[in-house]
Amino acid sequence: MAETSRRTRILFAALAVVVVGMLAAGAMVWRDDILRTGLDPKEPFQTYNPPPAPDYARRDSWSLLPSEPQTWADTDPVADVFFVGPTIYDGGVHWNAPIGEERSEAFFSRTIGPNYVGPFVRVGRIFAPRYRQASLYSMLTLRDDAREARRFAYGDVRRAFRQYMADYNHGRPFLIVGVEQGGTLASRLLAEEVAGDAGLRGRLVAAYLIQTAVPVDAPPIPLCTSPTEPGCLAAWMAAYEGDREQAQQLRDRSLVWTRDGELTNLSGPAACYNPILGQVSDESAPARLARGATNATGLEWGARPALQTRQVSAGCDHSVLRVSRPRSAAFRSTGSWADRRKMPGYNLFYGDLEANAEARLNTLMADPDFAHAARPIPAGAEVSVAPVHRID
Repeated sequence: MAETSRRTRILFAALAVVVVGMLAAGAMVWRDDILRTGLDPKEPFQTYNPPPAPDYARRDSWSLLPSEPQTWADTDPVADVFFVGPTIYDGGVHWNAPIGEERSEAFFSRTIGPNYVGPFVRVGRIFAPRYRQASLYSMLTLRDDAREARRFAYGDVRRAFRQYMADYNHGRPFLIVGVEQGGTLASRLLAEEVAGDAGLRGRLVAAYLIQTAVPVDAPPIPLCTSPTEPGCLAAWMAAYEGDREQAQQLRDRSLVWTRDGELTNLSGPAACYNPILGQVSDESAPARLARGATNATGLEWGARPALQTRQVSAGCDHSVLRVSRPRSAAFRSTGSWADRRKMPGYNLFYGDLEANAEARLNTLMADPDFAHAARPIPAGAEVSVAPVHRID
């Protein structure tokens, strides 16, 4: 009897080990699905009550804003940069991020600002609005709710851009920079607010849409075909060489705007700008031409990071910028499961973007027909009137 009991215990123990093993294996297989489901707001967007809208007349509605946004000093850069950030909010409660959500703000300050705003601080004052961006979950599903969340986010970006133009720009040259989700929103901004306005088009240094799909046959403004051309669009989606799954996902899951303001899947070839060459090109760029990659995560804002040259080569292949894997261990994705699905904490083209933006600005400013902005008169300043003498 005792022997039977012992065998029974051994059998149950063996079964328990098998069950635990199967559960562990299942958890590994379906891990992404489990974690993705945890970010689902579990409410249709049609009945969703979004967080309160930001007021772009208030400083706290901007992630980055000059200390004196309505005027500038002689020591300030001559241009402005309107920066639309990427996905930084995971989701789980909201389809669209509440303004000032603590974890999202920390991710922007620690990772996005130093790596993706940093290349442009030497050419322009930075205007980066906080907006009710679509959550990371909306990037991981093909549901119509996710598209609605991204369309909703565009309303904030448009209002921020109009506030910037009305109160802060004062005729200055400007760049538009958008990253990932922010790049998709910025592409519509270019189509609706910039493309048809000759005055704005004449002051646009360039638009850089990083990790963003733009139909090559219908860009909102002309694509950049030379490294110094101003007023053009630089847009690309990058994947590492050999990573066929990532490249295929970029082609299959990227969304673009229709003429009537709907988001639809990319159906044709996408624009492929090569940051190392500084233009749309079918040629590959060897690593010796790369001006420098950096991992600036955690760097104090305003400090220029050290650049590592010759880290990557890059070339366009079927609408995707294929990038060689960098040699340095500094360029590895880290962080939580959610963080590894956002923009990485490094920028492989930091030095290339920095130099290219400066070159385009120099070309624009050297144009004899370009009207340079006059500094606005501060409110309350005393203005003297000089007498006018008639000359007969």
